Amino acid sequence: MNHTHILAQGDTGNPLLNIGVFAAFIIATMTIVMRVGRTTTKASDFYTGGASFSGRQNGLAIAGDYLSAASFLGIVGAISLTGYDGFLYSIGFFVAWLVALLLVAEPLRNTDKFTMADVLSFRLKQRPVRIAAAMATLFVSLFYLIAQMAGAGALVSVLLDIHEKSAQALVIAVVGVIMTAYVLIGGMKGTTYVQMIKAVLLCGGVIVMTIIILVIVRGNFSELLHMAVDKHGGNTAILEPGMKYGASNTSKLDFISLGLALVLGVAGLPHVLMRFYTVPTAREARKSVTWAIVLIGGFYLLTLLLGYAAAALVGPDAIKEAPGGANAAAPLLALSLAGPIFMALISAVAFATVLAVVAGLAITASASIAHDIYDAVLRDGTSTLEEQVRVSRITVIIIGIVSTILGIAAMDQNVAFLVSLAFCTAASANVPTILFSLYWKRFNTTGAVASMYTGLISSLVLIIFSPAVSGSPTSVIPGADFAFFPLNNPGLVSIPLGFLAAIIGTYLGRPDNLDHLQAEMEVRSLTGVGVEAPVQH
Repeated sequence: MNHTHILAQGDTGNPLLNIGVFAAFIIATMTIVMRVGRTTTKASDFYTGGASFSGRQNGLAIAGDYLSAASFLGIVGAISLTGYDGFLYSIGFFVAWLVALLLVAEPLRNTDKFTMADVLSFRLKQRPVRIAAAMATLFVSLFYLIAQMAGAGALVSVLLDIHEKSAQALVIAVVGVIMTAYVLIGGMKGTTYVQMIKAVLLCGGVIVMTIIILVIVRGNFSELLHMAVDKHGGNTAILEPGMKYGASNTSKLDFISLGLALVLGVAGLPHVLMRFYTVPTAREARKSVTWAIVLIGGFYLLTLLLGYAAAALVGPDAIKEAPGGANAAAPLLALSLAGPIFMALISAVAFATVLAVVAGLAITASASIAHDIYDAVLRDGTSTLEEQVRVSRITVIIIGIVSTILGIAAMDQNVAFLVSLAFCTAASANVPTILFSLYWKRFNTTGAVASMYTGLISSLVLIIFSPAVSGSPTSVIPGADFAFFPLNNPGLVSIPLGFLAAIIGTYLGRPDNLDHLQAEMEVRSLTGVGVEAPVQH
């Protein structure tokens, strides 16, 4: 087998060639964004693309939004190093779509709104619910953005063979600037087209890698697993449950906690929920989720093959020593399969992945600040749409700066793990309120606000005082130790707290006496009456 000879030399191809491929990608996608950006005239164009996309287009864009750096770089890295336990991310990310499809996608589209806070405040008191929902959106988006920035830094560092931390930090800063430019120029329309292109490229790239791997092992998956075990020094634990999460009772609880956060998280991710408003009808919303499930499901099945191939052909030692650690497994696998040019192409696709996801996140967070806090709370709904878009653009710049700084701090963390923290925050702060406001008649403003703040604050506090941030060699701050909470992912505690706060708050709080709105929302969300035709905002 001569597929690892390139790696032995520590050669990652010609950095100039790699930069050239990257630049071509960025120029091509930026051109598309600029051309589409010219048609962004109204606020609804900037936020939801004017609800003008078909189910198939939106399904592609959802896949583009969802198959982030965590899905490609993080999961392949996790499987290559921890085998079976790493594959939990794939299963959790995918199964979560069934929750989103069955409980959330169509009712949310039927309420015919811009942001998650619009939906939540439909039958509740506007001001307190909007502020809480905007805060939750901001923090979930920020966690997700940190993961993408860390992934981009790892990618470019591997391509240019940069090992110095300061140079890697500079790379992340450049990514932040490019991402901010994408959103400012293109809005949701431009972002959606980039996501659609990127979904096709990413799925195509993964299929090509899979075919090459199957040719190498002559279609024998067992041989690939044997090679992976050999590279792990004959340790068969990579094929069994428990390599990462089976050592102690605490790690087993961590496993359950992570699974809970992943499965419930999608239904509360603001940037995924916002995609349901870019189609004209509820039928198209359903169709778009079906398309997304097919693409995303196929992709996650192939991550198992790619992860074990990275373990077999690259090896855990080479992956750990590369800039970005586990996040480098996928580009290094591309290098060992077909050389430097293929590696540059796969990395450029992964980079486009980061840009597309980051742009979607930035738009969601900025729309929430402009639409929910600036317009509805600070200006009592009197601001013009032009003012809202201006506030949105300023927010995008601030979010870009903050996520860049935090991305530099979290540079060495596995991006799939970082995204699982965003899922946990979304599941704790957003999901109880979304489900109760759609399906529980008695639910009131007190319950909604209590649930969102309890879920958000408990998940944030427990993450800060967990081993993820301090107290272990792999922590964000490895030298410090202020961790008193034993689990890396706090979902097992913070998600039930969010649901509990919603129930207690509802029974303790006074009724809103907005029964007519509750009835209207119920009819709308379950039947789509009054919103089947595209609505001009």
